[in-house]
Amino acid sequence: MNGLVQRAVNRLILKMRQPSRTFFVCTLLICVVACNASVRRSGLPAGAQTALQEAIDDIDAGRYDKIYEEASDEWRSQASPENSRATLQMMGTKLGKARTRTQQTAREEQTSTAPVAGHSVTVIYQTTFDRGEAIETFTLVEHGGKWALAKYYVSSSGLR
Repeated sequence: MNGLVQRAVNRLILKMRQPSRTFFVCTLLICVVACNASVRRSGLPAGAQTALQEAIDDIDAGRYDKIYEEASDEWRSQASPENSRATLQMMGTKLGKARTRTQQTAREEQTSTAPVAGHSVTVIYQTTFDRGEAIETFTLVEHGGKWALAKYYVSSSGLR
């Protein structure tokens, strides 16, 4: 099949005039490069994806002290270890265990302003917990080539 397609493309290129041929080849090249770019990565830097998965695993397993220890300075400047642990425990108690997460959006940014200055990634999930639905928002920030959790928000009527 590939040979047949290749022969058809070659015949088409030979029949075109020079300006049309150049335009066609450039357009084809752009399409190939664009397709390869989307295959190459899922939208998140590999280090951010790894740090995100570790944070999710730690939250799901109740390793709240580990989350605080490995979090970014942005996280630690907003809460004490005790406050961070208490907040995460309260969410776990009210909502229960996460059953399913469906990624809604993922956004990579480079900014010099708040809420998180620098190279960051924000990922939003629609999550089903034991006792309700929620929107989880994870923000990770990169410092010195290392990604860490900077913010974690949960929006749910089950937290009221």
